[in-house]
Amino acid sequence: MNQASVPISIDDPINASILAISEDKIDGFQRDPIGCIAQRSGVPAEVVLERIGAMLSAGVIRRVRQTLLTTSLAPGALVAWKIEPEKVDEAFDFFFRVDPFSGHVVIRSTDRQCPGSEFRLWTTLKVPAGFSLQKHCQYLAQRTGAEDFAVMPAKKVFALGVGHLRRRSLEPGTRSQKPTRVLDVRVEQLSDAEWQVLEALKREFAADELRMGVDLWKPRADEAGVTLEAFFDAAEQLSQRGIVGRFSTFLEHVKKLSDGSTVTRYNALFHWAVPPGREMEAGIEVGRHPVMTHAYWRDGGPRFNQVNIMGVAHGTDRDWLLAHKAAIDRHLAQAGIEVSYTNVFWGGRSEIKPSEVVPSAYHRWCAEQGIDPESMRA
Repeated sequence: MNQASVPISIDDPINASILAISEDKIDGFQRDPIGCIAQRSGVPAEVVLERIGAMLSAGVIRRVRQTLLTTSLAPGALVAWKIEPEKVDEAFDFFFRVDPFSGHVVIRSTDRQCPGSEFRLWTTLKVPAGFSLQKHCQYLAQRTGAEDFAVMPAKKVFALGVGHLRRRSLEPGTRSQKPTRVLDVRVEQLSDAEWQVLEALKREFAADELRMGVDLWKPRADEAGVTLEAFFDAAEQLSQRGIVGRFSTFLEHVKKLSDGSTVTRYNALFHWAVPPGREMEAGIEVGRHPVMTHAYWRDGGPRFNQVNIMGVAHGTDRDWLLAHKAAIDRHLAQAGIEVSYTNVFWGGRSEIKPSEVVPSAYHRWCAEQGIDPESMRA
């Protein structure tokens, strides 16, 4: 089929079947990820490749890549920045275009003045192992003119996934009967050879690479300087260690698609303050709600009214998101977990990119910025 005539709408039945699997259902490293998507979706592998390639070329899919569980690879945090309003957009551009270690960059607002509402710009940040989050933030604050910043590392992870299409049909109050799986936050030590494989493994796929179809990983093995079998062995070992996440297609869910449709319109960061010592119970309860794409135990401190459970949900309707949050609030109350404070920070302008975690990349970036990398050590 001519590439221009391949359906790219997310509502096309074949595309919907593919995306229902490819967004977040292919766990770990797979030698044949396209074959796995084909098997689970019931769509032939050559059609899976054709459709994903076409959606990627059209910008419907933002990126295709093997994800990593970066909580196992580099110290990270959610960072809130207090910046003068006239400087926010310039700072946003700096974080997105100049700092490869800042991932999600979002301008947020609240429905009312509240603790932390003056922190308008929010980013996720990873710095490769051995380097300091605090020092990196101090440098970013100096470059952007930030008056203040709050670094909030994750202590536990209760939800981490995408699946935007599947979530659109969730009824408020939908929750799993099983407790969510809790992910620990710990940094694994990797050898130089493992980093070489990981760097090649995680790079996103171009549409032309997908159209090649056969031996998807062979060029990556060549890039890492190892045989294909050695690449498979190393990737599978990294997967068993909990370092490799999913093979995923990421939809463009923030901006309008080429056909004028949108995957989501609203991005809500929910905050809850629960009694110290009950963070695990509360986080597990929040994580049982599949509307949550992310949920963490993070301590916001006094600037955010002692918030300690945070999570993100996306949707096309603001009231729908608020109904989901109200259901979570009720379920926390039913579980006997007191919430002393809660709020919603709504996302506005946003960009998303994977945070760089490779140590050699930090050295290169420091050289570009005229920084002695040794001065940035933890």
